[in-house]
Amino acid sequence: MNVLIWGSVLLITIIIQSTLIPLISIRGIYPDVLLIIVVSYALLSGKENGVGMGFFAGLLQDLASGGIFGIGTLSKLTTGYLFGLAERKVFKEHVLLPILATIVATIFNGLVGMLLLLIFGYKVDLIAALTQNIMPLMGYNLIVAVPIHHAVYRLIKFTAE
Repeated sequence: MNVLIWGSVLLITIIIQSTLIPLISIRGIYPDVLLIIVVSYALLSGKENGVGMGFFAGLLQDLASGGIFGIGTLSKLTTGYLFGLAERKVFKEHVLLPILATIVATIFNGLVGMLLLLIFGYKVDLIAALTQNIMPLMGYNLIVAVPIHHAVYRLIKFTAE
């Protein structure tokens, strides 16, 4: 039952992120809702669950984006694992948790994606990617991080009952 609920959440999110959210983009940048869900879920559920959520969220994103297959999967998987490691060390209901986690996760996820591109032989301008993509994405992610984190927190409580 739990897998069906979270699978549905990811599926609905990727549909919304692929169709509606680009309509509110600024210079082609729009929030990565899947990343915020992965980070929140990993912080609240641990590294094993974070890896699974990151894998499936990244896989759905790779399938929907049409970009280089595997970049989203590997970057979200590693992000889910990293934030899952902090599960026992954070106060889960603190309002600063999603804000700080989103800042770190957006930068980390972007850097992992760029590193993977470099490994695959693509040329990446690190400074341009940071200033023109990752930093604006971080600002946009911060706007939606707190409500999404609280929704994930409530859904985890609901599915645990």
